[in-house]
This record gives sequence, C-alpha cells and structure tokens, in this order.
Amino acid sequence: MISLIVGTVSLATVFLFGCIGEIVTEKAGHLNLGIPGIMCMGTAGGCWGVYLYMAMFNANPSWFLLVIFALHFAALFGATTAAIYAFLTISLHCNQNITGLAITTFGAGFTQFFIDTYIDRTHFDAASKLISKGMPIASKMGWFGEIFLSYGVFVYFAIALAVLTSIFFKKTRAGLHLRSIGENPATADAAGINVTLYKYLAVIIGGGIAALGGMFYIMDYIGGSWENASTIEALGWLSVALVIFSMWKPSFAILGSIIFACFYILAFKLTGITFTQMALLKLLPYVVTIIVLIVTSVIGSKGVQPPASLGQNYFREER
Repeated sequence: MISLIVGTVSLATVFLFGCIGEIVTEKAGHLNLGIPGIMCMGTAGGCWGVYLYMAMFNANPSWFLLVIFALHFAALFGATTAAIYAFLTISLHCNQNITGLAITTFGAGFTQFFIDTYIDRTHFDAASKLISKGMPIASKMGWFGEIFLSYGVFVYFAIALAVLTSIFFKKTRAGLHLRSIGENPATADAAGINVTLYKYLAVIIGGGIAALGGMFYIMDYIGGSWENASTIEALGWLSVALVIFSMWKPSFAILGSIIFACFYILAFKLTGITFTQMALLKLLPYVVTIIVLIVTSVIGSKGVQPPASLGQNYFREER
C-alpha cells in the first residue's frame, strides 16, 4: 500500500506540472493544446541538460548542480516551444486549436528523434538516483517518512508552485491583471494593461512550467530510462484534462493530480483484471473530467467556469 501511495504521488507530479502550466496559459485566454508536445520538449531539454552535466562531472556529480541543469534546460526547451505558439497565436492570430495540435505533433516527433540520435543515456541511471533522492531522515521515520519525505525535490517544488500560483492569481496585481485579460482583453486594454505582454509572458512561463513534467517523468519517475515520446504525450493530454477537473484552480490541481495518478496506476497494479478493464480504468480520468464539466456548466457559477475569452484571439483594432 505504501509503495502504491508513493508511486501515485510521484506520477501525480507529472500531471501537476503540466496542469499548472496550462492553467497559467488559459488564464490569459489561450487554450494551448500544445502542452503534451511542450512536455515532450521538456523531456528533450532536461535529458540534454543531464547529459551535458554528467559528461563533465560524472565522476563526482553535485546534486544541486544536476537539478539546476535539468530544471533550466527543460524549462528553456519548453518556454522556447511555447514562444513559437505565442508568436503564431498572439502576433499572427493563428487558430489556437490547430496551432496547439501542430506543436504537440512537432514536440513528440522532435523529442523521439533528438534523444535517440544525440543523447548518450549511459549515466542517466546514476543521475536519476541523485535527482529522485529523498530527505535523509525519511528512512528513520518509518511509514511517515516514506509517504511524506521520500520524494525528490521536484515533487515538493511542484506542490509549492501550485500553492504560489494560486496566491499569485488571487492576491497580486499582476495576477488580477492576467485574469482580467482572460475574461475580457478589450476591457483590460482600455484600462491600460499591456495585453500582448501579459499574454506572451503567460504562454511562455506556462510552457516552461509544463515542460518540467516531461523531464520529471524520465529523470525521476521511471528512473532515467527512456520511454518513447508517445507515453509522455498521453500524460500531457491527461494534464490538459486535469485543468477542467481542477476548475482552473492551481490549489485544487494538487488533489486532482493525485486522483488522476491513482486511476492510472491502478490500471497496471491490479491483478486479475482483463485488458478491457485496464483500459476502462485508464479512461476514468477523462470520464470524471466530462462529468465535472457538465456539473460546472449546470451550476453556472463564475468561480468554476473557464476564462470567458478562452480560445479567442484578440484583435486590438476591433476594440
């Protein structure tokens, strides 16, 4: 049971990074269906950063520097890919759905090619053990330490990021400006808010955050081995669905990601179930998301609705 809980929390971190990144993006009014591809790009960047660091210091690697390399390269690749999406949808007013799907297709294909061709994964096992290392006192505290203290730094970082993002939206001027842009960009523009700047920052920062989920999956959750990009892409789509389940609230996404991860893991852990039953368990997160979407639509409360301008390009000249 304890191992199931630990595995669930670890997998939930993948969903949480992707979900937070998409929430930040959607609060600016942009539906980025390129998040799965961006998470794949984060995998490529994170793996490249780890490869570069371990090639230089594999004899005596530093935990801190290794984490910094993985984080920065993953975020850089994700943010760069998100910047392409931002330019196409914000500056050129391309269709957000089509652009996002193109980004996902590109990200998955590029990552598969890049890692298979240019990255030596010889030291990934050792790097993963460092990155996923829990707190030293975890082993001395029994089940409590194993459940709450045995995770790598990125698990705690994801939770802290969700809480801080929630505070940012509710308590800061910049957060309120971003939310107003997502609701009505023309009104925000008339009030003197730089709509274009906020949109670019939200999309790029959101992409950088989501990318960490892909890097975490490879370098922590599955121990440094390379799964093909289609696996990460599938987890990315679940992260997008989680945004709806969490009702665009980063703090709710913490619990939602654990629920999604639990369903996903149970599909593989339960013994004696058929292939069809396994597929149904993996389908449950999507079913639950649809139910939540229907319920929130019926309730009609503004607090559980998506931003009013979500998916709509803003043409300033029409203001």
